[in-house]
Amino acid sequence: MVSLATNLVKILKQLGCEQAFGVPGKPITPMIIEMEKQGVNFVLSRHECGAGYMATGYALQNQSLGVALGTSGPGGTNLLTAAGQAKAFNAPVLFLTGHPPLKDSGKALGQDSSIFGTNLVELFEPLTLFSARVDDVSLLSSYLQHALQKALTGKMGPVHLSIPLDVLTQEMDSIDMPNWEIVDNTISSNLSQVKELLQTAHKPVILVGKGVHRAKAYEELMQFAESWQIPVMTTPGGKGTFPTQHPLSLGSFGLGGTAAAEMYVKEGIDLMVVIGTRLSDMSTAGLVPDLYPKHLIQFDQDETFVGKTLLLDTTFIKGDAKQNLSQLVANYAPNCPIKKLDLSSYWVEEQKTRQLVAMNEPRDSRLSTATVMLKLRECLTNDTVVFGDDGSHTFYGIKYFDTMVPGTFYFDDVFGAMGHGLGLAIGASLVKQDQPIVCFVGDGCLMMHGMELSAAVDQQANITFVVFNNGMLDMVDKGMKHGLGKAVGTTYSYGIDATKFGEALGIESTRCQTINEVEIAVKQALKTDGPAVVEILTCKDEVPPTLKRG
Repeated sequence: MVSLATNLVKILKQLGCEQAFGVPGKPITPMIIEMEKQGVNFVLSRHECGAGYMATGYALQNQSLGVALGTSGPGGTNLLTAAGQAKAFNAPVLFLTGHPPLKDSGKALGQDSSIFGTNLVELFEPLTLFSARVDDVSLLSSYLQHALQKALTGKMGPVHLSIPLDVLTQEMDSIDMPNWEIVDNTISSNLSQVKELLQTAHKPVILVGKGVHRAKAYEELMQFAESWQIPVMTTPGGKGTFPTQHPLSLGSFGLGGTAAAEMYVKEGIDLMVVIGTRLSDMSTAGLVPDLYPKHLIQFDQDETFVGKTLLLDTTFIKGDAKQNLSQLVANYAPNCPIKKLDLSSYWVEEQKTRQLVAMNEPRDSRLSTATVMLKLRECLTNDTVVFGDDGSHTFYGIKYFDTMVPGTFYFDDVFGAMGHGLGLAIGASLVKQDQPIVCFVGDGCLMMHGMELSAAVDQQANITFVVFNNGMLDMVDKGMKHGLGKAVGTTYSYGIDATKFGEALGIESTRCQTINEVEIAVKQALKTDGPAVVEILTCKDEVPPTLKRG
């Protein structure tokens, strides 16, 4: 006989979980003790929300389950925002929360997670694909199987289990998770229609979202675009799914979009192939009704938002993008070879802009964020994995930081919690791999979850945190000024010295006020054994590429 906690940790380890993230509390201590016994590294975060972000980054980089722990009551509620962010990434994260002993239910209890206190099961329901409380050891196998199937198959995403302390420590027979792996080979019945539409299209375009990241459909996307010679644009969240310098790339569209993508769309398109994006307002910014295509082909796991954003005739291709694109390439190729496209003319204006940006001189000892992004591309290796935190700094990256290798840039344009990129980068860095990890973060995001840098020090995580510091919530500040004529509550009377902050946490940190200093600091940071902070003082008046949004 073993405890429920022993069985739970054993199964998690069998699934490849080498790391778990959280903050201890009495109701979850049996799990943490078991993790130590069974060789699962428990990463002590500084806040449960940070733990959830780390578990998300770990899941994305490891292509496996991530695990985040929080104690009952506030420990659980602190995980809620991270669950929402994991859901936006379709990241398979198991959120485990504590609960006072079941035998004490109905009494006045500190940090109560039941219906008499903070009902964590209900709170997690809209933010996860499955949320339940394990009230008896006999339920563990069934409930855990339900949770893991939801997390790791189909749409994928976060799940939640709440386990009372007395149930967690209760003895039971040793169990193993049965072989429940579900292989969904369902192929859309509409693929023949896709070919017909492509055959008659005069000027099609592909718009790619972060669903291609989730499906790891990079190669299939490239084969599809090349066989039909269709230009590819990426949404902000789809950044990194298609190499920027590929001959068929138009760069990004929407917020942070390139002049190349904008010009191509403005000339008129008759067919848009949408793959793995809900077409949020950030993804469609600039796509006014006069520029709508005549028809949409939309690849998605979920039909919820199909036909809702752009009210057009839509052919829906339901299912996994990787499988459907693979079938499309194999069985529905063009009837004859298609002449190769030359998109170079669409890049002329964008290249002129980049040349001007590259020559920007510092103003008042502050650098252009656009200029810095071009320099960072020069300094970082092609396989560097970038996690962009939410804010205008990353939208500069979406526009100016070229991605050379698919799967090396992550950004969320749906939920968009400030500070999440810090945790994602830390979690990703703890996956055993040789790729450098870099986080683009603004000073506002740093002040929300910057204490997690301390966890990075404890774990000796090899991450370079590039901090863009202009003393304000830049995207909101410029948006308010553009839309309302003035900004209120967007600047800090006394901001943060990220270099001193990093040093106080034990991190090698450098402040940069010239481009040469940026280059030297980044190269040194990449050599550092452990985390490094590169703080860049950026212009306060530079207008970010985020003003297309209505």
